[in-house]
Amino acid sequence: MGIVRWVLPILCLGLLRVAVPAAAPPPYYAIRDARIVPVTGPVIERGTIVLSDGLITAVGTSVTVPPEAEVIDGTGLTVYPGLIDALTTIGLPDTEPPQAATDAPGGPPPQATPSPGGPRRPASRGPEDRPGSTPWQRAADNLDTDDRRIVRWRSAGFTTAVVASGRGIFPGQASVVNLAGERPGDMVVASSVALPVSLQPQRRSAGRSAGFPSSLMGVLAYVHQVFLDTQHATRVAEAYAKAPRGQKRPEYDRTVDALAQVLADGRLVLLPATNRTETLRMLDFARELELRVALYGAHGAYEVADEIAAHKVPVLLSVKWPERPKDADPEADESLRVLRLRDRAPSTPAALTKANVKFAFYSDGLETPTDVLTNLRRALDAGLARDAALRAFTRDAAEIFGLDDRLGSLETGKIANVLVTDGDLFDEKTTVKLVFVDGQKFEPVAEPTRPDEKPTTSEVDGDAQGGRP
Repeated sequence: MGIVRWVLPILCLGLLRVAVPAAAPPPYYAIRDARIVPVTGPVIERGTIVLSDGLITAVGTSVTVPPEAEVIDGTGLTVYPGLIDALTTIGLPDTEPPQAATDAPGGPPPQATPSPGGPRRPASRGPEDRPGSTPWQRAADNLDTDDRRIVRWRSAGFTTAVVASGRGIFPGQASVVNLAGERPGDMVVASSVALPVSLQPQRRSAGRSAGFPSSLMGVLAYVHQVFLDTQHATRVAEAYAKAPRGQKRPEYDRTVDALAQVLADGRLVLLPATNRTETLRMLDFARELELRVALYGAHGAYEVADEIAAHKVPVLLSVKWPERPKDADPEADESLRVLRLRDRAPSTPAALTKANVKFAFYSDGLETPTDVLTNLRRALDAGLARDAALRAFTRDAAEIFGLDDRLGSLETGKIANVLVTDGDLFDEKTTVKLVFVDGQKFEPVAEPTRPDEKPTTSEVDGDAQGGRP
């Protein structure tokens, strides 16, 4: 009995010690005496920004700092809104980005295929089989918080991404996520913002034919037919809902039903267009079907910037500039059209700016954020103004997806996604000092020498409070 009397208190003390959590990081941060670039207003050469419980609560020259805030000396530092990658697969398992190029130099990259252990569907015979169509799926429902690219992109100043699968013609709905969170749900800013469309034909695989549609024209016809079917099904459903008695009920079509809901919600339809011909085709397509669209890819938009502006269509511009394939035959001749596109593509952002076309940048499968910023500098060299480049990575990206009320600028009440650098963002020698995602502070980690390596830091998985990456 005596042993029990002294053993039980010790056990209870041990349990209490395990149960008591470590001290949480401060809910308030203040960056004082920094150069602040709000994007939506003039630059504040020496000001303070306060982050409280995941939101921006004060920005300006005369700001009251909460006594419990962790104060960061901003002398010599510049504060920007966190950057937005406007179309990517970051955070999604084993998938390729939606493909914009249908006749790009070297041909399109291969599509992802189902895993060997997955179900094998028979080759589709026609549009009624709805090949490559899963518009009911949302990227937000398939997030992988362990994706190493999340830390890599965040360390370069990207705090938000528009993520979408690259599998299929209608691969599912794009979601907007913040690049931090213990659980997938912590990352989601908006679960559905757009519906990407890919024009890559069905591919032949081992033991089966390609099936329908196996050509570019076949894909175009299929996409056109599906949207027509959706519009027809919507009219039929509305008529049936008003007077169901005496009418045959509408047939359920999972693809059409999901598309109808996306269109009813006013979501963007993302249409691929690389060159002049494709761009004009997609603009006509959108006008005929009365779709609210954005074009993506757009390397050749410098040729048709005025036409895009006339249609009031925004653009998601890939910074993966066209280049000669590494395995191309060195003796092979290349057409003047291909060479011109390769040379002029980096001038597209400046041309879109001049035509007053709203655009945002996306990484398009580039392996590292360093590649993104390196390629962006080619656009700066081709005439793009730095303030326009910053807007494309921040405010304009948020506006295109209807999220500028919470993202894209440093304003009171918006999500505390903040990038802190030691110089101008687009200068090659500038380094990222701090990144805040949902008000959570992260220090950048070294980029691996190979993209498949883990970042070289012991802090990559974060501490108990999640205060560091």
